[in-house]
Parts: sequence; C-alpha cells; structure tokens
Amino acid sequence: MATKDPTAVERANLLNMAKLSIKGLIESALSFGRTLDSDYPPLQQFFVVMEHCLKHGLKVRKSFLSYNKTIWGPLELVEKLYPEAEEIGASVRDLPGLKTPLGRARAWLRLALMQKKMADYLRCLIIQRDLLSEFYEYHALMMEEEGAVIVGLLVGLNVIDANLCVKGEDLDSQVGVIDFSMYLKNEEDIGNKERNVQIAAILDQKNYVEELNRQLNSTVSSLHSRVDSLEKSNTKLIEELAIAKNNIIKLQEENHQLRSENKLILMKTQQHLEVTKVDVETELQTYKHSRQGLDEMYNEARRQLRDESQLRQGSEDGLKEKNEIIARLEEKTSKITAAMRQLEQRLQQAEKAQMDTEDEDKKYLQECQSKFDSLQKQISQKEKQLVQLETDLKIEKEWRQTLQEDLQKEKDALSHLRNETQQIISLKKEFLNLQDENQQLKKIYHEQEQALQELGNKLSESKLKIEDIKEANKALQEKIEYVSTSMIDDFLLHKLPILCILKCYVKGLVWLKDKEATHCKLCEKEFSLSKRKHHCRNCGEIFCNACSDNELPLPSSPKPVRVCDSCHALLIQRCSSNLP
Repeated sequence: MATKDPTAVERANLLNMAKLSIKGLIESALSFGRTLDSDYPPLQQFFVVMEHCLKHGLKVRKSFLSYNKTIWGPLELVEKLYPEAEEIGASVRDLPGLKTPLGRARAWLRLALMQKKMADYLRCLIIQRDLLSEFYEYHALMMEEEGAVIVGLLVGLNVIDANLCVKGEDLDSQVGVIDFSMYLKNEEDIGNKERNVQIAAILDQKNYVEELNRQLNSTVSSLHSRVDSLEKSNTKLIEELAIAKNNIIKLQEENHQLRSENKLILMKTQQHLEVTKVDVETELQTYKHSRQGLDEMYNEARRQLRDESQLRQGSEDGLKEKNEIIARLEEKTSKITAAMRQLEQRLQQAEKAQMDTEDEDKKYLQECQSKFDSLQKQISQKEKQLVQLETDLKIEKEWRQTLQEDLQKEKDALSHLRNETQQIISLKKEFLNLQDENQQLKKIYHEQEQALQELGNKLSESKLKIEDIKEANKALQEKIEYVSTSMIDDFLLHKLPILCILKCYVKGLVWLKDKEATHCKLCEKEFSLSKRKHHCRNCGEIFCNACSDNELPLPSSPKPVRVCDSCHALLIQRCSSNLP
C-alpha cells in the first residue's frame, strides 16, 4: 500500500477541522440568537483553527527584523492588494499592548470577522500566489486548493454578528490549542442537538410569528392613522365642496343681478338716446325751418333792395326809408345769424353729448362684458373644481372602502396569527412537558436497565449456586442433631434472638418466596426496581442490598456467599468464640 504525502494529510486534516469549526460556529451562533463576544467557546476555537491554517507551510527567515516567520507578514500584505483593508491594518498597528506580530495577526482576524470581510481579504490574498510564495512553501495550505475551499467556507460567517473587545485582550501570550472534545459527539449529544434544533425551530417560528404580529400591528396602526387622515381630509374636502357650492350660488346670484342691472342700464341708455335723438331731430327741423324762412326773408330783402336800388333815383325819401328798412333787415339778419350760430353750437353740443354718451355706454358695456366674462370664467373654474372635488371625493370613498377591506383582512390575518401563536405556545408547553416526561422515562429506563443488569448478574450467580443449595440441603440432616445443643449454647452465651439463631442453624428449612416479601427485614424499606431483593444464604430471608452486602463461607458452601447483617454478626461472633 502506497504511503500518503504527510503534507497532504495535514492539509486535509486542517480543512476538515475548518469545516467543523465554521459549521459549528454558524449553527451555535444561530441557535444562540444574539451577538457573539470574545468568551464564546466556538468562536475562540475558530480563531485557533484559522491560526493553524495560516501557519501551515509558513517559511521561517533567519532575520530578526522580518515578520515573515509569523502570519502577520501575509496578512499585512492584504493592505496592498485590497485598499479597503488599510483601515483595519492601521487600527491593528495603533492598538496598545500588542508587542508581537502574532498578537497583531490575531487582532487582525478578529477585526476582519467583525467587519464581515475576512473571506474577501483572504480571497484577494490566495489569488496572488506569486506574492504568497515569499511567505509560504509550495505545499502550504494557502498555496493549494484547500485554501480556496476554506476561503469559500468563510463567506458563511457573514451571517454572524460579533462584538469583540480587542483593545484590552492579551493576544500575545494566548496558547492556540484545538479542543477536539467540542467536535466529538455521542448519541446523547446528538439527541440533545436534535431536541435543541426542534426547540430552536419552534422558537424561530414563535419569533417569526411575533415579528409578523408586530409588523401587522404597525401596519394596522398606520392604516388607522391613514384612515383618520383620510377622514379628516374627507371632512375638509366636504367643507371645501360646501364652500365652493355656496360661492357658486353667490356668483350665480351676482351674475343674475349684474345681468338684470345691465339690462336696466341698456334700457335707460336706449331711452335716453331715443329722447336725445328726438330732441336733436326736433331742433334740426326747427333750424331747417328757421333757415328756410330766413333764406326766404333774405331773398325777399335782396329783391326789395334791388328793386329799391332801381327806384333810388326816384326819390331820396324813399331812399332813406329804404336805408332804414335795409338797416332793420341787416339787424334782423345779424340776429338770425346769431340765432343760427347758437343753434349750430347747440347742435354740435348735442352731437358731442350724444357721442360722449355713446362712448360711455360702450365703455360701460365693455366693463360689464369683461366683468361678465370674468364671472363666467370664475363660474367655469368653480364648476371644474366642483367636478374635481366630487371625483376626488369618490376616489377617497373608494380608497377608504378598499382600506377598510384591507384593514378587515389584516385583522382577520392578525387574529389567525394570534390563534397560531397560541397554538404554538400550547405546542411549546406540550413539547416541554413531553421533554420532561422523556427525561423522566429516560431516568426510569436507566434505572430499569441497571436493575435488569443487576438481576441478570444475580441470575447468573444463582445458576452457579443451585448446586451449593442442593449440597446444603444434604448437609441439613447431619446438622439437625447438632442444632439443639448449639442453639442453646449460643442463646446463653450471646443472647441473640432465638429466631435468628434458629434460622442460622436450620439453614434451608425456611426459604422465603419473592412474592411474600415487600419490605426489607432489617431496614423495613419497600422494595422497588432500584431497591432489589436479595436472599440471605444462611437464614433464607429476603433483604435489600444495603442490609445483605456481606459475604462469608458457610458449611454448605466453601465459597463466600451473601448473608444478611444479623447472620454475619452471629457467624463472626461464633468464629471469634471458636465455636464449631
């Protein structure tokens, strides 16, 4: 058979120990259920195993100043390969009280575990095998596939939360010894582990249900708060909707009032325009008639003047009269001209007043139209707001109904989970009761097993001693003659109970049955599975083990056999008195 490479065996052993250590640490940490500290035994053993793995195949340098003879050298190399590791290296170097490179390496491992970066740091280290060759031999664990496997296993440690006090711990003088008793398990440990796993599963379910219950309670409270806020917003929206409706009604009333006022103003303006127009037309007709009469008078005066001028040579008196008439006509003409000018001015003023009135009416109509348009816009906006508010109110009502349905579902689920929680609690109590009953049954089982073992031993002894009993019965006849005299002598000399003396000499005459004996003859304690029955080979009575743990040779049996304390004392006294 070919011998295996010792270094390969060492690597395989270290890999198996790393697997056991990491697996045990994860399982115990999850069952532990809280943050680990430095005093946790599986965690301490994990660091010891990792230290042995990192030390395997490490080169030893003769230089006193080099750190390559410890695992701090390759760990310090991680800072160059992984920039995020500079902080942990600086923290380790700044720790007070660390005097050796090994202590710094141990602190580095603990800080890397707390950062949950140990697998990442060591992975970038084993990839650079050309750099590792300066620190490790070619057959070292970190240079072979076993190192990559261990690094892969370290990823599982990211689920563990550890709070390690590195500052005050003495890491320089610790002795790294692997405790194999933590990984050697018997059947009872396996059964306890299975029970612990079941208990942990039940506790996990209980914690899950409680966490779910807390989440549901928070969800229900948030839903209640949301329903309250929705009710408040709904009330506010209803109030705003009522206010908007009131505003719309007021605006409609104002619009109606403005329309009626606008109609009245239009009617008054039209009436005023009609009156003004009639006045202007009347004055215009009067002016036209006056102008026509004046024109006729002027033409008549001119005609008369022309006639008078023709008749001027006739008479100067007539001329003077004519001149007076002409003067009167001219005066009358000037008056008519002034009156015509006044009429024209009044006509211009009336036209200007009409134009001003029309402009004012147009401006007023424009203002009324703009106000009407603005009111129409406000009404349309309010109507849109009303439609939007009604839509929002409808959506809020639907949402509130949906939330109430969800809340009812959550309440049903919460009640269902509470029932399940109660069932789990009752199951837990039943499980604990069954566990106690199991422990009691195990105790009874061990007691019965011990009793059966003792019974088997006694049965094997009894088979061997049947022959001795038969020989004792044969010797009984020979001793009958001797009984009377010896019994009297013993009674007179030692004053022992006559019944005991009689039984000592008449051995085999009274062999009490097991069914007839329920208590020990000497201590009077009740027999049980743990308190077994034993016959005295001299008197035949039944005693407990404590009252019949003596052995002496008898005439019927040269070998030492079990005798009770009374027979033992009697026989010893006989021997000391040199009785036959």
